Amino acid sequence: MPPTWSRRTFVRTAAGAVLASGAGGLAAHPASASKTDGGDAADDFGVLRAKWRELILGTGVNPAAEPFRTLLAALGTSARAHLDTMAPTSGALWADQVWADPDPDTDAESYAYSARMGTSYNRLNTMAQAYCQPGTGLTGDTALRDAVLTGLDHLYSEVYNEGTARYGNWWNWQIGVPQMLMDTCVLLYDHLTQTQIYNYCRAVDHFVPDSVFDRYTGTSTGANRVDLCRSVILRGVVGRNPDRITSAAAALGPVFPYVTSGDGFYADGSFIQHRNVPYIGGYGAVLHDGVGRLLALLRGSPWQIDDPNTQLFLDTVDRAVAPFIYNGLMMDNVSSRGITRQGTSDHTRAHSLLATVLLVGQGASAEENARWRAMVKGWLRRDYYRPALSNTGLGLSRAALLQALQDDDTVKAAPEPVEHRLFHNMARATHRRPGWAASVSMAAEHIAHYEFGNGENARGYHTGAGWLSWWGDDFGLEHYSDAFWPTVDPYRLPGITASRKPLPDGAGGNWGQPCPDAQWVGGTTDGRFGATGQHLKGLFSTMSAKKSWFWLDDSVVCLGAGITSTDGYAVETTVDNRNLGANGAPVLTVDGIAQPSTQGWTGTFDDASWAHIAGQAGYVFPDGGRLRAVREERTGAWKDINVNGTTDPVTRRYLTLFTDHGVDPADASYTYVLLPGAGAAATARRAAERGRVRILANTGSLQGIRAPRLGLTAVNFWAAGRVERITADAPASVLITERRDGTATVVVSDPARRATSLEITWHRDVSAVLSKPATVLATGIGSALRITFGDLTAQAGAPQKITVRLA
Repeated sequence: MPPTWSRRTFVRTAAGAVLASGAGGLAAHPASASKTDGGDAADDFGVLRAKWRELILGTGVNPAAEPFRTLLAALGTSARAHLDTMAPTSGALWADQVWADPDPDTDAESYAYSARMGTSYNRLNTMAQAYCQPGTGLTGDTALRDAVLTGLDHLYSEVYNEGTARYGNWWNWQIGVPQMLMDTCVLLYDHLTQTQIYNYCRAVDHFVPDSVFDRYTGTSTGANRVDLCRSVILRGVVGRNPDRITSAAAALGPVFPYVTSGDGFYADGSFIQHRNVPYIGGYGAVLHDGVGRLLALLRGSPWQIDDPNTQLFLDTVDRAVAPFIYNGLMMDNVSSRGITRQGTSDHTRAHSLLATVLLVGQGASAEENARWRAMVKGWLRRDYYRPALSNTGLGLSRAALLQALQDDDTVKAAPEPVEHRLFHNMARATHRRPGWAASVSMAAEHIAHYEFGNGENARGYHTGAGWLSWWGDDFGLEHYSDAFWPTVDPYRLPGITASRKPLPDGAGGNWGQPCPDAQWVGGTTDGRFGATGQHLKGLFSTMSAKKSWFWLDDSVVCLGAGITSTDGYAVETTVDNRNLGANGAPVLTVDGIAQPSTQGWTGTFDDASWAHIAGQAGYVFPDGGRLRAVREERTGAWKDINVNGTTDPVTRRYLTLFTDHGVDPADASYTYVLLPGAGAAATARRAAERGRVRILANTGSLQGIRAPRLGLTAVNFWAAGRVERITADAPASVLITERRDGTATVVVSDPARRATSLEITWHRDVSAVLSKPATVLATGIGSALRITFGDLTAQAGAPQKITVRLA
């Protein structure tokens, strides 16, 4: 092959090269890789190819109707650009995607070269889809088709073949490339020669042997295992090798059961990837999509997956996925590095997953499928900021699923549920109330402060420091989507307590995933209300704090105490930090007085009772205290936080409310109540209602509240002690709700995961214990309820619920 080809020479020789590639004939190749089935619909492999083709391209795509017309046009435009710029040369198919690594190893530079190989296969796949889809302007274009086939051969001969040693990122060789290669082979199968099929399958066999399934460890767990299975199953389909399909289908088995450590889904709905990173918005979504597609592909075939544990996987839709989707967005605190990828957002990350839920539902029970379809339709309808069907980056197959649901008048949109969910295995909690939702992100000895890797998420170091994110039903959905991450002050994320000690980009190193040596992180919930706490230890900082959140019907009570540091820098608690967009200037009112709206304004309020940001939220300060406010414009670039971003400057306005605890504070504290969506008048009334929420304790040992109107008392015991009528003889989290029917629930947990015994006493007349878990060894009733727990360490911080009848 000459070092470079002119555009005219390339087009003229493409078809000839494809024909010439078949000269080896069938005799030299194993029968399992031969192309002999033609188009026989009764052939198992042909049926599977047809099903996978539909899963790639979608069904019910009307090229004359939206959103398909726009999506198809965009696909055609991309394919045309790839075709026009494709110029095969030694080490590249496109001039901007050189894969030839002069020093192949596994350093960051080699990662870039292997990624360019993957990008080249992605572009060929885009071109193949444009050839197959109607309405792209390139439908059935033979020059486009032949360019793809020549490109596949060029990549095979130069880099992705059975004689090459991999370099850079393993993922490109075992997942990214084989998936795109096999997908493209399915799309253009009737135009491939026997030699091409044999060569491409042999390359996949080389890089993804069955030995990748030998152990469920390392890079072969969770979402990665599913992706590896997909690579091998599709290789088996394309190469007509039943053994490869059988081995990969069986290898999905370890993905279904819930895990108790490491990567995978947990019984509480947590999902972990990379050992200690909450990831349902990233790898978890990939796992869901991969399993859903493979179940759909193999259903009804000789390789149908009948593992009884598949129901556990189906249950994760309700347990793990739905709790983190709100009005069409996927909460950023479970997307890790993905939040820093330019061109994506919490909305776009949700869009594909909405379609995945519909796909998975096809293999679920009728009741589950109907409920999930109503749930997804509600998300589609309520996303006013960036609806899924307006996303031009949404694949056509997913768009077809969502559009069909949108057009189905028999499905009624379901509202958001009212619930509280605790994910004790990944240090997250979500709270949903009518009109708003919130979530908190924490770090612990088993959960990383943040993840930095592949040059992504360079300044996410405080996303586990008690970051409190929230949204309203008709406001706030744009907060994290509108260039928040490249422009926000990373030391002032909403809700966090952090030292201003400067940290280097990527603090902790590539894939360092630093975890604090903090044990007490978690809480309790009765399903409606919750108590959450975090023993916060700063990243590469001496800063330490005890932080609690008490989740009520219309508010979140936020307490902090024991805030101590010797870094030589100030420590701040950010009450909130609102992204105002490019031009926003909502009124800030403090104690009834409107403050200046000019950019650059700062204000200090020595004894604020309440504050309000118009169109956003109210904030009540029951104990007063010094509040500081800042209006500022911040400029950044996506490149600052992700090596793959652009250097183009982006500017956004922010209004920040925070408490400055001073340099090297000793036992500092804060108290505030967040009222999402409340108006100024409502906020003022709440500030005046001193008895509505009582702060029972806020120290480094005890934090608790009582909400008399709700019959609720909640206490986080950082150490043994007594708060009002509740006593604990060891660290614990306790939530008690008294009901009008004369019963009460007592929910207790051991967030530190260290209690080999625990006794909780509630000094309240109790006549009977109605229910209790097996972890309760003994109870005493009468003038006080005494609950004696056995060893709770195996519960990993899970809440234990006791129901009693009051005397």
